[in-house]
Amino acid sequence: MSAQEWMERTSLLLGSEGIGRLGRAHVLVVGTGGVGAWASEMLVRAGIGHLTFVDADRVQPSNINRQLCALHSTIGEEKVRVLERRFKDINPELDLTLRTEYLEEHRAGELLDSADFDFVVDAIDTIAPKCALIIAAMKRHIKVVSSMGAGAKTDLTQIRFADVWSTYHCGLSKAVRTRLKRAGMRHPLPVVFCTQQTDPAAVVKVDGERNKKTTAGTVSYMPAVFGCYLAQYVINSLQKV
Repeated sequence: MSAQEWMERTSLLLGSEGIGRLGRAHVLVVGTGGVGAWASEMLVRAGIGHLTFVDADRVQPSNINRQLCALHSTIGEEKVRVLERRFKDINPELDLTLRTEYLEEHRAGELLDSADFDFVVDAIDTIAPKCALIIAAMKRHIKVVSSMGAGAKTDLTQIRFADVWSTYHCGLSKAVRTRLKRAGMRHPLPVVFCTQQTDPAAVVKVDGERNKKTTAGTVSYMPAVFGCYLAQYVINSLQKV
């Protein structure tokens, strides 16, 4: 099957020029869990030609309720390797770079300098590396869209695009704003967030997780829709280049 065949429906909507822009684009996705993997799948199916993934995690049983890569048959596998098989089956010509590593705060700049990225998708759920990536992208004038918190929420009709400085009812957004202000980076940052109040009963303290003090309950559809919003933002923005 040729690329022309499987991209036929997208081409009818975006046109050959739009398809060409997507095919030439290189998108960095950091975090391929509940949100990032769904965003990546939508990017691949839309025809993004070059992707780089960064994620050190392996599939855990607790991921099965919401993560694209999580099946009973993939438990224990590296998430990026599971996604590699899937995405190459969607587009055999996809240029995919895998980095099976945890993004350390001090290495965000090094990551962004490793290739000529057209867009960064931030799907990290821990504050320090998340903000380091955002700040490094801002300093390099690389376009970035960021996912805020999808946990402890259930109403997908309240998912929105916004500038991070205009978000509310989102603890992750508040933490990101605090770090950005501290770094003197009060620049616009497009984000996906949910206006629904967090359910406090769905947030519990945890021990032994890297850079995490709490974890939140999640339902299958919320991270997936967040991921679709991120992909939409990237695809639409690339059409305007």
